[in-house]
Amino acid sequence: MTDDEFQFAAATLGVSLDADAVGRFARYHDGLAEANQQVNLTAIRDRAGVYTKHFLDSLAALPLLKDGDRRVVDVGSGAGFPGLALKIARPDLELTLVESVGKKADFLRTTAADLGLENVNVLPMRAEEVAFDAADRETYDVAVARAVKEVAVVAEFLLPLVRLDGRALLYEGRDPREEVERADVGTLGGTVERVERVEVPHVDGERHVVVLRKIVPTPPNYPRRTGVPAKRPLLRNGSRDNGTPA
Repeated sequence: MTDDEFQFAAATLGVSLDADAVGRFARYHDGLAEANQQVNLTAIRDRAGVYTKHFLDSLAALPLLKDGDRRVVDVGSGAGFPGLALKIARPDLELTLVESVGKKADFLRTTAADLGLENVNVLPMRAEEVAFDAADRETYDVAVARAVKEVAVVAEFLLPLVRLDGRALLYEGRDPREEVERADVGTLGGTVERVERVEVPHVDGERHVVVLRKIVPTPPNYPRRTGVPAKRPLLRNGSRDNGTPA
Protein backbone atom coordinates (compact mmCIF):
# COMPACT_ATOMS: atom_id res chain seq x y z
CA MET A 1 0.00 0.00 0.00
CA THR A 2 1.44 3.35 -1.04
CA ASP A 3 1.16 6.53 1.04
CA ASP A 4 -1.37 7.93 -1.43
CA GLU A 5 -3.48 4.77 -1.27
CA PHE A 6 -3.39 4.89 2.53
CA GLN A 7 -4.39 8.55 2.59
CA PHE A 8 -7.31 7.83 0.23
CA ALA A 9 -8.43 4.79 2.27
CA ALA A 10 -8.39 6.86 5.47
CA ALA A 11 -10.53 9.49 3.74
CA THR A 12 -13.17 6.85 2.99
CA LEU A 13 -13.39 6.35 6.77
CA GLY A 14 -13.96 10.08 7.24
CA VAL A 15 -10.39 10.65 8.45
CA SER A 16 -8.36 13.41 6.80
CA LEU A 17 -4.60 12.88 7.04
CA ASP A 18 -2.17 15.62 6.07
CA ALA A 19 1.31 14.96 4.70
CA ASP A 20 2.85 15.19 8.17
CA ALA A 21 0.51 12.50 9.52
CA VAL A 22 1.14 10.23 6.54
CA GLY A 23 4.87 10.61 7.09
CA ARG A 24 4.51 9.74 10.77
CA PHE A 25 2.60 6.59 9.91
CA ALA A 26 5.42 5.60 7.52
CA ARG A 27 8.00 6.08 10.30
CA TYR A 28 5.75 4.23 12.73
CA HIS A 29 5.63 1.27 10.33
CA ASP A 30 9.42 1.27 9.90
CA GLY A 31 10.03 1.44 13.64
CA LEU A 32 7.50 -1.32 14.27
CA ALA A 33 9.13 -3.57 11.66
CA GLU A 34 12.56 -3.04 13.21
CA ALA A 35 11.45 -3.52 16.82
CA ASN A 36 9.38 -6.58 15.89
CA GLN A 37 12.62 -8.44 15.15
CA GLN A 38 13.48 -8.25 18.85
CA VAL A 39 10.10 -8.08 20.59
CA ASN A 40 6.94 -9.88 19.49
CA LEU A 41 4.74 -6.83 18.94
CA THR A 42 2.53 -8.10 16.13
CA ALA A 43 2.16 -11.22 14.02
CA ILE A 44 1.30 -9.01 11.04
CA ARG A 45 4.60 -8.09 9.41
CA ASP A 46 3.92 -7.09 5.81
CA ARG A 47 3.42 -3.42 5.03
CA ALA A 48 -0.06 -3.83 3.51
CA GLY A 49 -1.21 -5.84 6.53
CA VAL A 50 0.09 -3.29 9.04
CA TYR A 51 -1.49 -0.40 7.16
CA THR A 52 -4.88 -2.06 6.77
CA LYS A 53 -5.32 -4.34 9.78
CA HIS A 54 -3.63 -2.02 12.26
CA PHE A 55 -3.53 1.59 11.04
CA LEU A 56 -6.83 1.79 9.16
CA ASP A 57 -8.61 -0.45 11.63
CA SER A 58 -7.48 1.82 14.48
CA LEU A 59 -8.59 4.95 12.62
CA ALA A 60 -12.06 3.53 11.97
CA ALA A 61 -13.31 4.80 15.34
CA LEU A 62 -11.79 8.27 15.04
CA PRO A 63 -15.00 9.85 13.63
CA LEU A 64 -16.76 8.69 16.81
CA LEU A 65 -14.60 11.01 18.91
CA LYS A 66 -16.19 14.38 19.60
CA ASP A 67 -14.41 17.68 19.04
CA GLY A 68 -14.29 18.25 22.79
CA ASP A 69 -12.74 14.87 23.55
CA ARG A 70 -9.16 15.48 24.58
CA ARG A 71 -8.09 13.02 27.27
CA VAL A 72 -7.95 9.52 25.81
CA VAL A 73 -6.70 6.32 27.44
CA ASP A 74 -5.85 3.19 25.46
CA VAL A 75 -5.98 0.06 27.63
CA GLY A 76 -3.83 -2.90 26.65
CA SER A 77 -2.14 -0.83 23.99
CA GLY A 78 0.38 -3.45 22.86
CA ALA A 79 2.20 -1.94 19.88
CA GLY A 80 0.10 1.24 20.11
CA PHE A 81 -3.17 0.25 18.51
CA PRO A 82 -5.45 2.06 18.45
CA GLY A 83 -4.01 4.82 20.66
CA LEU A 84 -0.93 5.94 18.74
CA ALA A 85 -2.79 5.82 15.44
CA LEU A 86 -5.52 8.06 16.85
CA LYS A 87 -2.89 10.43 18.23
CA ILE A 88 -1.10 10.75 14.88
CA ALA A 89 -4.38 11.64 13.20
CA ARG A 90 -5.43 13.98 16.04
CA PRO A 91 -2.31 15.53 17.59
CA ASP A 92 -4.46 17.55 20.01
CA LEU A 93 -5.30 14.43 22.01
CA GLU A 94 -3.76 13.96 25.45
CA LEU A 95 -3.03 10.26 25.26
CA THR A 96 -2.32 7.70 27.96
CA LEU A 97 -1.21 4.22 26.90
CA VAL A 98 -1.68 1.43 29.42
CA GLU A 99 0.55 -1.57 28.71
CA SER A 100 1.69 -3.96 31.44
CA VAL A 101 4.40 -5.73 29.40
CA GLY A 102 7.62 -3.84 30.02
CA LYS A 103 9.23 -4.29 26.60
CA LYS A 104 6.05 -3.20 24.84
CA ALA A 105 5.77 -0.17 27.13
CA ASP A 106 9.38 0.72 26.25
CA PHE A 107 8.53 0.48 22.54
CA LEU A 108 5.58 2.82 23.02
CA ARG A 109 7.72 5.43 24.79
CA THR A 110 10.45 5.25 22.16
CA THR A 111 7.98 5.44 19.29
CA ALA A 112 6.09 8.42 20.69
CA ALA A 113 9.40 10.26 21.12
CA ASP A 114 10.73 9.28 17.68
CA LEU A 115 7.50 10.48 16.05
CA GLY A 116 7.63 13.79 17.91
CA LEU A 117 4.27 13.19 19.59
CA GLU A 118 3.65 15.38 22.63
CA ASN A 119 1.35 14.70 25.57
CA VAL A 120 1.75 10.93 25.43
CA ASN A 121 2.03 9.14 28.77
CA VAL A 122 2.86 5.43 29.00
CA LEU A 123 1.82 3.52 32.11
CA PRO A 124 3.51 0.10 32.48
CA MET A 125 0.67 -1.17 34.65
CA ARG A 126 -2.41 -3.36 34.50
CA ALA A 127 -5.73 -1.67 33.88
CA GLU A 128 -7.00 -2.92 37.23
CA GLU A 129 -4.22 -0.96 38.96
CA VAL A 130 -4.57 2.23 36.92
CA ALA A 131 -8.28 2.42 37.70
CA PHE A 132 -7.57 2.88 41.41
CA ASP A 133 -5.14 5.77 40.92
CA ALA A 134 -6.87 9.06 41.68
CA ALA A 135 -4.99 10.72 38.81
CA ASP A 136 -6.66 8.39 36.33
CA ARG A 137 -9.93 7.14 37.76
CA GLU A 138 -12.96 8.75 36.11
CA THR A 139 -10.82 11.46 34.49
CA TYR A 140 -10.76 10.52 30.79
CA ASP A 141 -13.11 11.73 28.08
CA VAL A 142 -12.72 8.49 26.16
CA ALA A 143 -11.28 5.05 26.92
CA VAL A 144 -10.48 2.71 24.03
CA ALA A 145 -9.46 -0.91 23.72
CA ARG A 146 -8.84 -3.17 20.78
CA ALA A 147 -9.00 -6.56 22.38
CA VAL A 148 -10.26 -10.09 21.92
CA LYS A 149 -11.84 -10.39 25.34
CA GLU A 150 -15.58 -10.44 25.91
CA VAL A 151 -17.41 -7.11 25.99
CA ALA A 152 -18.30 -7.55 29.68
CA VAL A 153 -14.63 -8.00 30.57
CA VAL A 154 -13.32 -5.04 28.57
CA ALA A 155 -16.11 -2.80 29.90
CA GLU A 156 -14.93 -3.47 33.46
CA PHE A 157 -11.46 -2.23 32.52
CA LEU A 158 -12.61 0.88 30.67
CA LEU A 159 -15.67 2.35 32.38
CA PRO A 160 -13.94 3.05 35.73
CA LEU A 161 -11.50 5.29 33.85
CA VAL A 162 -13.98 7.59 32.06
CA ARG A 163 -15.61 10.67 33.53
CA LEU A 164 -19.35 11.16 33.83
CA ASP A 165 -20.79 11.46 30.33
CA GLY A 166 -17.50 10.13 29.00
CA ARG A 167 -17.46 7.12 26.71
CA ALA A 168 -15.73 3.80 26.20
CA LEU A 169 -15.09 2.59 22.65
CA LEU A 170 -14.58 -1.14 22.27
CA TYR A 171 -13.19 -2.34 18.94
CA GLU A 172 -14.82 -5.65 17.98
CA GLY A 173 -14.82 -7.95 14.98
CA ARG A 174 -17.95 -9.99 14.35
CA ASP A 175 -21.33 -8.66 15.39
CA PRO A 176 -21.00 -8.20 19.18
CA ARG A 177 -24.66 -7.46 19.96
CA GLU A 178 -25.21 -10.75 21.76
CA GLU A 179 -22.23 -10.04 24.03
CA VAL A 180 -23.44 -6.46 24.52
CA GLU A 181 -26.87 -7.66 25.60
CA ARG A 182 -25.31 -10.05 28.12
CA ALA A 183 -22.91 -7.53 29.62
CA ASP A 184 -23.95 -5.85 32.86
CA VAL A 185 -22.51 -2.42 32.11
CA GLY A 186 -25.10 -0.79 34.39
CA THR A 187 -23.30 -2.10 37.48
CA LEU A 188 -20.22 -0.22 36.26
CA GLY A 189 -22.15 3.03 35.83
CA GLY A 190 -22.52 2.72 32.09
CA THR A 191 -25.13 2.32 29.41
CA VAL A 192 -24.93 1.09 25.84
CA GLU A 193 -25.09 4.09 23.52
CA ARG A 194 -24.86 2.14 20.28
CA VAL A 195 -23.07 -0.53 18.30
CA GLU A 196 -21.55 0.95 15.17
CA ARG A 197 -20.65 -1.21 12.19
CA VAL A 198 -17.63 0.14 10.32
CA GLU A 199 -16.29 -0.74 6.90
CA VAL A 200 -12.49 -0.78 6.95
CA PRO A 201 -11.00 -0.54 3.43
CA HIS A 202 -9.09 -3.64 2.31
CA VAL A 203 -10.07 -5.58 5.45
CA ASP A 204 -12.27 -8.62 5.03
CA GLY A 205 -14.82 -9.50 7.68
CA GLU A 206 -17.06 -7.51 9.96
CA ARG A 207 -15.79 -4.70 12.17
CA HIS A 208 -17.79 -2.98 14.89
CA VAL A 209 -17.28 -0.39 17.60
CA VAL A 210 -19.30 -0.73 20.81
CA VAL A 211 -19.95 2.69 22.36
CA LEU A 212 -20.66 2.78 26.11
CA ARG A 213 -21.50 6.00 27.95
CA LYS A 214 -20.85 6.69 31.63
CA ILE A 215 -24.03 7.89 33.35
CA VAL A 216 -23.24 7.42 37.06
CA PRO A 217 -19.97 6.91 38.96
CA THR A 218 -18.50 3.42 38.96
CA PRO A 219 -18.77 1.78 42.41
CA PRO A 220 -15.42 1.99 44.23
CA ASN A 221 -14.89 -1.79 44.30
CA TYR A 222 -14.65 -2.05 40.50
CA PRO A 223 -12.70 -3.22 38.63
CA ARG A 224 -12.23 -6.37 40.63
CA ARG A 225 -8.79 -7.78 41.36
CA THR A 226 -6.54 -9.07 38.58
CA GLY A 227 -7.91 -12.13 36.83
CA VAL A 228 -11.42 -11.98 38.28
CA PRO A 229 -13.13 -10.01 35.45
CA ALA A 230 -12.04 -12.58 32.87
CA LYS A 231 -12.95 -15.56 35.03
CA ARG A 232 -16.26 -14.14 36.26
CA PRO A 233 -17.54 -11.54 33.76
CA LEU A 234 -20.25 -9.15 34.89
CA LEU A 235 -23.31 -10.51 33.11
CA ARG A 236 -26.97 -9.60 33.33
CA ASN A 237 -29.50 -11.92 34.99
CA GLY A 238 -26.77 -14.10 36.43
CA SER A 239 -26.07 -15.69 33.05
CA ARG A 240 -22.74 -17.09 34.14
CA ASP A 241 -21.85 -14.96 37.10
CA ASN A 242 -23.78 -12.52 39.22
CA GLY A 243 -20.86 -10.14 39.37
CA THR A 244 -20.36 -10.31 43.12
CA PRO A 245 -17.14 -8.39 43.78
CA ALA A 246 -14.20 -10.46 44.90
